[in-house]
Amino acid sequence: MTIPQTDSHRATWLLLFTALVIRLIVSGQFLLVPDETNYWQWSRYLALGYHDHPPMIAWTIRLATSLFGHHEWAVRLPTVLGLTVTSIYLSLLAARWFSWRVAFHTALLSQLLLLLNGAALIATPDGLLLPCWAAACYHAAVALDRKSPSQWLCTGIWFGIGLLSKYTMILFLPSLFLAMLANADHRRQLLTLWPWLGLLLGSLLFTPVLVWNSQNEWATFRHVLYQGGADDKVLFTLDYIGDFFGSQLALLSPVAFILILAAWFRPALRHRLSAGPTTFLLWMSLPGFLIFFLLAFHVRIYGNWPAPIFLTALILITALFSERKNGTNRLTGLWKATIITAAAISLPVIVQVVYPALPIPLWLDRTASECVGWDVLGQKVEAAVKKMDRPDQTFIFGLQYQYASELAFYVPGQPRSVSINRWTRPNVYYFWFKDCMFLGKDAVGVFEDRQMAAQIETLFTRTDPVEEVQLNRDSPWFGRQVVQTLYLFRGYGFKGGLRWQPTTKDDIRATHKQTAPDR
Repeated sequence: MTIPQTDSHRATWLLLFTALVIRLIVSGQFLLVPDETNYWQWSRYLALGYHDHPPMIAWTIRLATSLFGHHEWAVRLPTVLGLTVTSIYLSLLAARWFSWRVAFHTALLSQLLLLLNGAALIATPDGLLLPCWAAACYHAAVALDRKSPSQWLCTGIWFGIGLLSKYTMILFLPSLFLAMLANADHRRQLLTLWPWLGLLLGSLLFTPVLVWNSQNEWATFRHVLYQGGADDKVLFTLDYIGDFFGSQLALLSPVAFILILAAWFRPALRHRLSAGPTTFLLWMSLPGFLIFFLLAFHVRIYGNWPAPIFLTALILITALFSERKNGTNRLTGLWKATIITAAAISLPVIVQVVYPALPIPLWLDRTASECVGWDVLGQKVEAAVKKMDRPDQTFIFGLQYQYASELAFYVPGQPRSVSINRWTRPNVYYFWFKDCMFLGKDAVGVFEDRQMAAQIETLFTRTDPVEEVQLNRDSPWFGRQVVQTLYLFRGYGFKGGLRWQPTTKDDIRATHKQTAPDR
């Protein structure tokens, strides 16, 4: 898409507004995935921190659902807006250093990548982290250019909000430090007060999380350390390297990822651009990538984890590859391939989430298992509760937090639900519920492995035979398909056993609150 420079400014804002409207419409067209209902559950139990992540995702969902009701699009509203804010800040930085033509193509690419669309349309902490990272990069760049105290404070504010969104934001600090060291003029600003005041301000914004963790045996940091492989005995493995690169090729698109690698590791390419902006964009992205790359030799790196470190790299490759040089504004064939490839990967996935238009086998179609049938399951559980001997003394549970959270949202009336964690892993539910709250009560629950029925039965004085529940979808290609087979459980006289029980004494996740008897 070639747009004259004089029209690029308006085209950029039109693109972002149009994409926002489309995304707002799409966000209400498919059911919440388990992680989303989990974060929605957090919003019903507001706190300064949570087991898995900082609290910003819960706070923003609470605000959105309080204003607009408990609907899918309202749960996703904070992250949908988050991608727009991300693109705005990337575009402003691209326009500041290069041109509004580069800004337009930066906005276009950011709106098409599957990595960023997933963060917007699926309400997770990533969708709030991305705008914070982009905004902090922009204000830091302006602060460095202008030597502006107010811009350093803005950088600190966005850094602090980012820490309240996801801990990956901590990688912003070494990236910015290296970016300043790499530029002689910027190095001198390290000797001034304002960058450090910005850091102090951001750190102060993070204190709610520190307070909560200090009161809860540092549960979140234990979880993060476990996710980072702190309990793994094998320090070096090649098992995850292929997955690491494969996920980035898919989420960023192969062409965009290869261009980013070329921009990072071929200095001759970067010589076509001004040294100052290029150095900043390089060091605000490359260090984070190297950290995740090295971690991939020890533990699995999920595809979304490195997302923020690619943001400034998008500006870099747009400036390098989107236009021919020597005074011509024509797009390069390579850049056309970048845009087409990103759209070809992202758009079909978005369509498939809303309607199964592609002939993809179920075992390859993750959108089916994540998004289909939860409303039907909720109705079946409600019907089962009504048939219990004591419906008013019956609680609803999922053997895993994913099922507990989906039931909480999709059972009519959105009742409180419980997660039985005994045989799975610790999660946020143990902060909310204790055995003593349910002793002697009856229960209706859902789980996916039929063999678990025998273990769950030990938690009740009496049980009914489990009932098989199939979640289906109608495909224009394959007809009616069974997406998931789950099992409906009825138990009477709960004896206790909600809490996770670690299998080893040295499990880093284990805290006294999790393992001590209920009182």
